[in-house]
Formats: sequence, C-alpha cells, structure tokens
Amino acid sequence: MTFPRTASSLDPYAETLAYAGDIHNHCDISYGHGSIEDAYRNARLQLDFGSVTGHANWHDMPDEPKDVHDYHNRGFGRLQDQWGHVQDITEGFHEDGVFVSLLSFEWHSMTYGDHCIYYKSGRGPLGPASANNLAELRRELRKLKAHGLDALALPHHIGYLAGRRGINWQAYTEEFSPVVEIVSMHGCGESDEAPRNYLHTMGPRNSQSTAMHGLELGKVFGFIGSTDHHSAHPGSHGYGRAMVWADELTRHGIWNAIRARRTYAVTGDRIMLATSVNGYPMGARIPSNATREIAVEVEGGDSVDYVELIRNGEVIERASPAGAPEEHFNGVLSVSVGWGEIGVKAAWDIELEVRGGVITAVEPRLHGNDIVAPSASTPGKYSFSTWRQIDDQRIVFSTETRGNPTVTTDATQQLALHVTGDDRTVLVARFNGVEMKHSIAELLLGSRTGYIGGFLSGGICMHRASPSTSRRVKLELTDIRPKGVHDWYYARVRQHNEQYAWSSPTWVKTSGPP
Repeated sequence: MTFPRTASSLDPYAETLAYAGDIHNHCDISYGHGSIEDAYRNARLQLDFGSVTGHANWHDMPDEPKDVHDYHNRGFGRLQDQWGHVQDITEGFHEDGVFVSLLSFEWHSMTYGDHCIYYKSGRGPLGPASANNLAELRRELRKLKAHGLDALALPHHIGYLAGRRGINWQAYTEEFSPVVEIVSMHGCGESDEAPRNYLHTMGPRNSQSTAMHGLELGKVFGFIGSTDHHSAHPGSHGYGRAMVWADELTRHGIWNAIRARRTYAVTGDRIMLATSVNGYPMGARIPSNATREIAVEVEGGDSVDYVELIRNGEVIERASPAGAPEEHFNGVLSVSVGWGEIGVKAAWDIELEVRGGVITAVEPRLHGNDIVAPSASTPGKYSFSTWRQIDDQRIVFSTETRGNPTVTTDATQQLALHVTGDDRTVLVARFNGVEMKHSIAELLLGSRTGYIGGFLSGGICMHRASPSTSRRVKLELTDIRPKGVHDWYYARVRQHNEQYAWSSPTWVKTSGPP
C-alpha cells in the first residue's frame, strides 16, 4: 500500500513526513460495535498509526438517565475483562515502518472533561483509570513514567460546557497534555464559529470551552483530530484525523512528534500543512525580535478554497491557489460509490485502471457504520472494505454502502488516486460490471456520474480532477509587532469539498517588559 506521505519544502520539516492517524475510536472492547481485530484491520487500510480506545471509568457519572449509567458500567467491566486481549492485539498489529499502534483507554469526567490516556507501548496498566480526579490521574501517570512507561492524557470534545464533560481550562496543564483533540464526530471545538457544529445528544458547544478561548487564556497546546467513532473503523472519513510531522514511522517517532506539538488536525483528507515562524515549526515556543518571517505551505487532498493565517484569534492573511495550468497532470483523481436507498445494503466490486498515466499513491477515504449514540445497534459486519494496488496502473477495491442516513451525512466510500499523466490519460472504472471511462481533460471540466441499476440504485461519482495547481498554496508574510507582546499564530485550510485542516499554533514572545 502506497499512501501519500507528503514532505514539506520548509526548513523546519527537513527529514520529516506528514503521517495520518486516529488515536481515539471505539469498538466492542467496552461499548461500541465490532471487534478490536476488525478495528485494526480497518485502520491499516487507510492510516499510518492508530489506537483503539476502551471506555474505562467515569468517576463522577450521574445516576440518571439510568440506561446511560448502566451501559457505561457494563462497558467499563467489559474492558477490564478484556484488557489482556486488548494489549495482545494492540501489540500484534504494530509494525515499525508500516503501522504504529498505541495502547489507550478513556477516562470520563463531568468536572474535568474527558481524557484519553495513551502509553508509549502496546502494553500498560488499566489501574490509572480508577482515579477520582485529574490530580490523582496525573500522580498515577507520574509513577508510571518514573518506572519507564511514558503516558499522555489528551482532552477531547473540548467544546462542551465545563462541568458537562467539556474541558476545564482552569485545571488544564500541558504536563501530560501537549495537544488537544479539536475535531471529531462531535464536531469542531476550534471556536463557537468554526465549521462542524456540535449536534450530538450531549448538547451545543460553549465559547469558553473552545480552543480559541484556551489560547486567549495563555494555555499552550497543539491541535489534533480523531474520529471518536464507535463501530471499529478508525479514520472513518470526515470525522477527524491526527496528522504528525515525524522523522520515522515508529512509536518513538510518532510519540516525539506529539510531545513536540508537531501536529495538526484534519477532518479527513490527507492535507499537507506546514507552518514556519522565524524558522521554527508549528508547536514551538520561541523568543523573537519584533519581526516575524512566516511561511505556510499546503498541498491539499483536493482543490483548496483558501488558507488563512490567524494571529491571536484574528485572520491576518488569506491566500488561494494561483498556479498556472500545467502541461502535464500531477494531481488527484477520486472515485466515490454509495447513495441509493437508506439502509439498503449495496456490495461493490470495483476495478480502477489509469491508461496513459501512473498511480503514484492511493488515499482511501473510507467510512464505517456511523452511530452517533454508542448504545445503538446497526446490522452487518464492521470490516467490509479491502483494496489492493496490482501495479502502477491498476487498483481493485471492494466495499459496502447503505445509502446516506441523512442528506448532510456522507456515508459513501471513496478512493483518491494520486496520478501523473496528461490530458489524454484515461481513468477506466468498472463498478459491478458497469464501465465508465473519462479522460483527464474531461474530468478537469467537472465530475461524471452513473448508476449500477434503476432509480434509487447505487450511485457512482468520478469527481472533478484536482491538478497540483489547484491543491498547492504557499503563503508568506513579514509580521512586525510592538516590543513586549506575546502572540500566537496558526493556519486554517478549507478545501472546496469541505474538508479542513488546522495547524498547531506557534507562540512568540518579543523582548521587552512582560
């Protein structure tokens, strides 16, 4: 499998690549659906690293609603019973250079907000989950670290009201929490005006629980995404992924990148996003004179709408692709299948062939069975997609779809092919025997669609081709600031297909009085 692990031309990212992962998702090891084996099989279809998370404890859980109280407790007991098996499977799917796994569990809290606990290993104790407050949890993690087992405690779905499982900024420290999960199935917690509103049963987002407010308070943390998916499908496309700039695809490499906040959050597509402030990467805290030389580099997974540079919560610069047409195509050809009647299963056998061109990388954009309430049930299997690259021109792909559950929920399955060729290069696709073929010249003009049967049968989309000139943006700015100010900068990316990315901030303190 050849994923698009992209490099940046900016100096702070020399010798590193952008890797994609999902380190917060669930299955039936606690409450959720599908086996942990299915979850890791699905993860390796489209991610470089991952962790399958078990719900472990909720020290201040309300007694009501009783059904919610009861299924949480059943889930916690299930994880305790299976903890040995969870460690074995987590360790078994790890392979340096191919796929990195980390052991994790989730610690719930009305008071402090939910945290996912990670070990720099496939093995570790479940004991710290019994902590009755955040200070106790940190003490237990310090003991483990003193004995050689490093740990992280990362807040997630931060945007809920503090006291209602949103982040408690007053209790936050960066000791075990260098980064914060700002986007998942719950929505985006960047700010109360960010895309991806909170629509879960747990309620709306509160502005004073968002990442923007935490930064305004002077807190220091990077950004990641993860899905919080509950159907054994890490990386389920569109709900959040963690991107890291790492020097190697090992536990050590991924862990160090997270610790250094060389991380960024994406909703789904493998957007390459790199920032530099006076030669330092995202996540850095740096001294500076009054002059800041800033660069932002982006290579989208699809055509980029705009890139914004934010300073202290305000957009100070915006840029869009401005490249000239290319003589040769070096871009992305994407194919999606699904649609049709809601809940009606469609099995797909797909062959993709690029004639007159070369497939340089494959980016799967796969969905699991989407379940908002983890106590709900859904029919069928939880590992149902496979893909294989036969050679540099051919891919075979099989999957299932059941329609889109709402008109705003994307449950399609997609493969994005990174292709080199020219206008005459042709993408030939066979979907359950239905053949479609279009040249890059045709797809540059717009998408082409088809169906595998009659009215309300499964639909097919060969998306508009995305050449590199529509996907690449480089923003450069010299920002001159008064002495004595303390600023933070980050970048936001929006693609035309409504996929987003947010870089971790960089913090700059000028000389002068505090």
